[in-house]
Amino acid sequence: MKRTPYEAAREKRAAVKTADASGEIADSMEVRMALMKRVRLGEITLEDAQAELKRIKRNAKKNGKVTRAQAWRHG
Repeated sequence: MKRTPYEAAREKRAAVKTADASGEIADSMEVRMALMKRVRLGEITLEDAQAELKRIKRNAKKNGKVTRAQAWRHG
């Protein structure tokens, strides 16, 4: 039986959530929330946070992790 697009997306969301919780994702929601907290506190600018997130994503493979987008594609 063929999966519907909805079922496929739901399974991918679950896979990303599981990978995020287990620490396999470099740019996890926890990392993203921490960056945004620093922006709200005025420690860094939004542009600095975006640059930091880009750096984290770029170095993900080097650190043995994947990005959220990669986890979604392979979920």
